[in-house]
Amino acid sequence: MSDKEVLLTPDGLKRLEEELENLKSVKRREVAERIKIAIGYGDISENSEYEDAKNEQAFIEGRIITLEKMLRNARIINNDEIDLDTVSIGSTVVVEDLEFGDEVEYTIVGTAESDPLKNKISNESPVGRTIIGKKKGEVVEVNVPAGIIQYKIVDIKTK
Repeated sequence: MSDKEVLLTPDGLKRLEEELENLKSVKRREVAERIKIAIGYGDISENSEYEDAKNEQAFIEGRIITLEKMLRNARIINNDEIDLDTVSIGSTVVVEDLEFGDEVEYTIVGTAESDPLKNKISNESPVGRTIIGKKKGEVVEVNVPAGIIQYKIVDIKTK
């Protein structure tokens, strides 16, 4: 991961800080205990518990490094910075699918906190990239794997 600026909402910052704290204070201890117990079983060369614990330890340490770097390079997008005239990071946008008439609400976030299952989409996703900078009432065409979707921007607000 480069030293690229990481755009976060205050909620996103809080979640990353909580994850980092949990990894450092809880998960590190748990995996160290698992390694200690596995070593107690004797020969570690064919000990799957030891191998699993060492792999988990490597994952945890890697994730800690990633989170620390993200937090060092974080830029927080506060609600008072969000322009309600144009779509930007932090905006909650209601779009209407012009083909089917369905309305969907998306919150535009940085890649670090995107969660499509919760309708939090990255500013670098096809939909996010297309609607950033657009205004209420504009119609956009989004290239997605299934083809082209036309969305009308119905509303722009903050959470």
